Amino acid sequence: MAAPRPRAYIETLGCPKNQVDSDKLAGVLAADGYAMAGSAGEADLIVVNTCAFIEAARTESVDTILALSDAKADGARLVVTGCMAERYGAELAAALPEADLVAGFGVPVSLGRKQKGSTDISAALPSFDLLNLPRPPVDAPWAYVKIAEGCDRSCGFCAIPSFRGPQRSRSIEAILGEVNTLVAGGVREIVLVAQDLASFGRDRRGQGRPPEALAGPQPIVDLVERVSAQVPWTRLLYLYPSDLSAGLIDVIGTTTGVPYYDLSLQHVSKPLLRRMRRWGDGPRFADRIASIRDRYPDAAFRTSFIVGYPGETEADHDALLGFIAEQRLDWVGLFAYSAEDGTHAAGLDGEVVPDVMAQRLAEAQALADDVTSVARSERLGDIVEVLVDEPGTARSHREAPEIDGVIKVPATLPVGAFAKVEITGVEGPDLHAVAAP
Repeated sequence: MAAPRPRAYIETLGCPKNQVDSDKLAGVLAADGYAMAGSAGEADLIVVNTCAFIEAARTESVDTILALSDAKADGARLVVTGCMAERYGAELAAALPEADLVAGFGVPVSLGRKQKGSTDISAALPSFDLLNLPRPPVDAPWAYVKIAEGCDRSCGFCAIPSFRGPQRSRSIEAILGEVNTLVAGGVREIVLVAQDLASFGRDRRGQGRPPEALAGPQPIVDLVERVSAQVPWTRLLYLYPSDLSAGLIDVIGTTTGVPYYDLSLQHVSKPLLRRMRRWGDGPRFADRIASIRDRYPDAAFRTSFIVGYPGETEADHDALLGFIAEQRLDWVGLFAYSAEDGTHAAGLDGEVVPDVMAQRLAEAQALADDVTSVARSERLGDIVEVLVDEPGTARSHREAPEIDGVIKVPATLPVGAFAKVEITGVEGPDLHAVAAP
């Protein structure tokens, strides 16, 4: 009788880009002979794919590692990978003796024998590139596809380039191959993700950062057109406003089936944005949003803002509140500034004290919640097309998977199908709907 297959469990923290890495890691583990366990306590190998973007994310990662260490079975192996492992390496291994291995990006987590807490990876072990690993099948009718890794920007608050490295775009052919495989498996929506999505392909053709007024075709436009030819819905996450050219606006509005604009704004005060090493200001952002709405009245918008960045004044905060109230965006994410070692902002003056930062964050969050509530209420009576993610749960073009609200629909609608529904109710960020007559 054959021995039972070892079982692995992966816990993913952070952004959708991390989820793509975990999905591909799951495929590697399956090829290594592992079956996936339903819980950490059933696993022989537990992998925690960590996030290190801000202090709160690092705290969550450490808390998760400790909780999974307590939950693991006798003899099970606990491996820490992802952003924290890459960024802090030996420091993290020393601080977490509960981990059997701290492994950076592209390091096999199931091969070889390591001393407890070691970060020394033997040259004899094969390494792999998570970005270009084959994609295993997915269970949902949608899937993230990472099109690039790293970032060439130098935003004052962000440490990601220091451990993810410079931008490295995949080839269009490799991306389309992955999309083809996913579509053949029943995927109906592709969600393209990267640290700097709109800059896709520039590193491959040797171009530097574009000027504010972009000239010539963007590689991302070509990619979106070709992906959209293969799948009904193509969604883009994380767009820098300086790269939101007319061509990119139009391909999202006319070709993707998903007029959803996820704009990385971060703030609206021009002086503060310059301290962030970012482009733009409130009036420019408002003009860009108005232009999109004029061309595509059904467009949906998401953005995120940082509260309490060094030098933020009460006037800056008031300008942010005014922008949130006036622009009526569908979804607004808000984050308290977190000082990150090695970033430009870590050396800036003008610290916003924690109590003030917390007060500003609460004020902005309450306003954003009100704006979202109004935007959701305005959908009452609409007849919309939805993609059914699972029995009783669907999304329209206005809801990105795992990020925004959902639409509760009749459980009789088949998973993976598109359906027309009528919005009949609102429950927080979620909507209720019935089949359209």
